Amino acid sequence: MKFLGNIIWLIFGGILISIEYLVASLLLMITIIGIPFGLQTLKLAALALWPFGSTVKDSGNSGGCLSVVMNVIWILVGGIWICLSHLGLGLFFCITIIGIPFGMQHFKLAALALTPFGKDIS
Repeated sequence: MKFLGNIIWLIFGGILISIEYLVASLLLMITIIGIPFGLQTLKLAALALWPFGSTVKDSGNSGGCLSVVMNVIWILVGGIWICLSHLGLGLFFCITIIGIPFGMQHFKLAALALTPFGKDIS
């Protein structure tokens, strides 16, 4: 069932979301300052590519204070808008019973998009 959900996800927009995150990641990695943020958008791209069966977990060594500071910068620069767009898409998909699994995946992406530092995808 996970495989079928991922295939349907890819066909109906998951591949586009993943490509958008990949392009954003490459653009962020042009500068040295943007590399840590580019790595976080790579996490989002990986999750957007194959979300069914993937889980987002807090990493054991979250980086402490640096992780918190980087998450605050992330939220202020654009993480809140990414999170809100996934929340809106999740609510849109949850209108119908068929769309609920896809809405839940957008909620998973929204949680990662809000605070990506200190989290792992498994």
